[in-house]
Amino acid sequence: MPGSTISRTPASRTSVGRAELLFRTARAADALGLFAEASAHLRRLMPYDAAVWRVTDPVTGMMTAPIRAENLDEDGCAVYWESELFTENVNLFRDLARAPVPVAGLRQTTGDLPARSTLYEAFMRPRGFHDELRAVLRVGGRPQGHISLFRAEGRPAFDDAETRLIASVVTPLAKQLRSFAEPAPQPQPGGPHGPGLLLFDANGTLLSFNDDALAYLDTLPEGPAVPSPQGIRVPAWVQATAMKARAVAQERDRGQARARVRNRAGRWLVCHASCLREAGGGPGASAVVIEPAKTSEIVPLIVDAYELTDRETEVTQYIARGLPTGEIAAQLRLSPHTVRDHIKAVFEKAGVSSRGELVGKLFTEHYAPLAEKNMTRVGAD
Repeated sequence: MPGSTISRTPASRTSVGRAELLFRTARAADALGLFAEASAHLRRLMPYDAAVWRVTDPVTGMMTAPIRAENLDEDGCAVYWESELFTENVNLFRDLARAPVPVAGLRQTTGDLPARSTLYEAFMRPRGFHDELRAVLRVGGRPQGHISLFRAEGRPAFDDAETRLIASVVTPLAKQLRSFAEPAPQPQPGGPHGPGLLLFDANGTLLSFNDDALAYLDTLPEGPAVPSPQGIRVPAWVQATAMKARAVAQERDRGQARARVRNRAGRWLVCHASCLREAGGGPGASAVVIEPAKTSEIVPLIVDAYELTDRETEVTQYIARGLPTGEIAAQLRLSPHTVRDHIKAVFEKAGVSSRGELVGKLFTEHYAPLAEKNMTRVGAD
């Protein structure tokens, strides 16, 4: 099999290209901008034919929005996640998230026997794809995003040099994605008042929904979606949340079917699902609920974004409760001087100068919008 493009590329050119990629992505205004810059520069170093760049919930690892899909139609979303969640497969994202190197190629892993993967048989081969290289963008042990790169028949498989290149950018890209959780404190009024409810069958097909669900769906970022019998375009990550709940109920997967996302107005929502039981006790429909996220749902993301230590997080929580320095010191069994040092460090990381400003920035229920353009389905050269 012929060598990859990067294998024939001088090391100096690869190094310069990687540096340019990181330089450009570090200046991206949002996740979609980061994905667009990273993909444009990466294609020059290691060409591929299609790709999906996803944001994930760092606490649960679930796919959320925004998502950038390149040269892929929407018909395969359910097939892709069916293979990921319900079959014994290779290179599962949940396994890569814990792997020493969170990057793997399908043909590398299977010893060039891709038919060992149900993803290859059900999703890749029908679409003419020869290989997939996937990675988990993680930092501090938490997944911030996923990448899936595909090569068509006739292309060489992804090789070790390309795997190393992707592995070398995983952490800086994850850090940048993590930074986009930082809030801008301007409350956003309005929107639905009740929880949005959607029911999905075992195949991930939408069965029914309430009016509040439609209202929430109308506010979500644009991106890959799947059609429904009711004529509603369901975001792929919402459908994946329903499928995750069913996989957990069938003991084929672990964890929570739960993801947080910002809508187009910048308001944090939480999407969570559970699998209902039929009369005989077997798994039935999956119920998905979309509703405004409480402060407790968002604080872990913001704490992670500002890289607060466990102790700094404790101090911040006491500040939010209005405790003075002396009482915080007593609660944590620290000296007041040490507490003041922690407060100073938190102020510097959050970019604030007072306790009131800190509380307003970290613990307001809803946040102002980030600069999300949310144009996600593209044709790429």
